[in-house]
Amino acid sequence: MSVERHIAGMLQQIARQQDIVEIAPQGSTAKAAALAHVAEQYGYTYGMAYRTGFKNSLVQVRMYRDPQPGARVREAATLTAHPQAGNGGTVPGLEQSSLKPLPEAVAAVAVLKDLITFDVMAQYVADRSQKVKCYLACAVLTGILLIDRSPVEAVASGGAVALLLTVAFKVGASRRGKIAQRLTDAGFLAVRDEQGAQRFLRPGQQLPGHTNPFAA
Repeated sequence: MSVERHIAGMLQQIARQQDIVEIAPQGSTAKAAALAHVAEQYGYTYGMAYRTGFKNSLVQVRMYRDPQPGARVREAATLTAHPQAGNGGTVPGLEQSSLKPLPEAVAAVAVLKDLITFDVMAQYVADRSQKVKCYLACAVLTGILLIDRSPVEAVASGGAVALLLTVAFKVGASRRGKIAQRLTDAGFLAVRDEQGAQRFLRPGQQLPGHTNPFAA
């Protein structure tokens, strides 16, 4: 899908003043962050992100309509400054016909990229029970290999898989920890959602609910 179609599709959702806008660009989290930044200029705020689609190829971002007065002011200013957005005109914060942020929007898009990446990585960061299951699977694999291989080969193969899993767990946790630190430094607050997962919110923001999800 072209850049113009991505933007036009999102702005059509926004024009209907939907409470929730879904963004699902094919490709990197950087594209999703750029579109999320545009949505923020129209009075929405970041809600959550996760991977979906065939082989988890899509980053799905959910934006919520911000009920606070400042969001309506921001929306009105954007509509005035960019009347042809989605129809070939300029788009707030982005270069013409591109998802590349303008210099003044680079920092804001980077923060959104961190929020998106942190939430998406939650699908791949194993908790204690998941790690136990993975290591048990390695033990089972070793047992299966003992049927037609020597004990040395079976143990070496199972151990290699366990080592790869250990490295993957540590790399994922380290990367997510660095993102969490950047979000904390940017003024975001760490909270736990209903499932116990860690999330980051702006001061005064609440986790999404059924009504008025981001009321102070």
